[in-house]
Amino acid sequence: MTQGYISIGSNIDQNKYIPAGLQALDRCFGKLSISSIYESAAVGFAGDSFYNLIVGFNSALDVKQVAKKLRQIELDNGRTHDSQKFSARTLDLDLILYGDLIINDGRLRIPRDEIERYAFVLEPLAEIAPTLKHPIKHLSYAELWEKFDKNGLQQHRITPAWASAE
Repeated sequence: MTQGYISIGSNIDQNKYIPAGLQALDRCFGKLSISSIYESAAVGFAGDSFYNLIVGFNSALDVKQVAKKLRQIELDNGRTHDSQKFSARTLDLDLILYGDLIINDGRLRIPRDEIERYAFVLEPLAEIAPTLKHPIKHLSYAELWEKFDKNGLQQHRITPAWASAE
């Protein structure tokens, strides 16, 4: 079994699409480790705020099979084939880590550079996997979060009604 981590984001009907995404991921991979949910300003475009979180899971699937399943879950939840990187979205599922794999194969890049670039990825990852080490930097995610420049940070933890019922 390989341990993986998925970054989840939505800024369109988040209270519908994030729970639906979590249910689909649970059906695919079983028990998930789920971070807190963070509300953050849109990055790279003007738009509504995003809800972001990280989930950890274990799977015996090949990394490309996992990526394919994530893409299908996105499509099943209103994502379009031609969606742009910096745009509003119903559900964004990015495989950011898969074991110690280091891959740069077209659209599949692991570890994702968003881990170090965006607080909305790094903070929830450091929350649920603080001692896990980045496969290239060899620093724990807690250490990376501690060193992260938090000036102008535009995110905070939230607890939507659907999350408090779990």
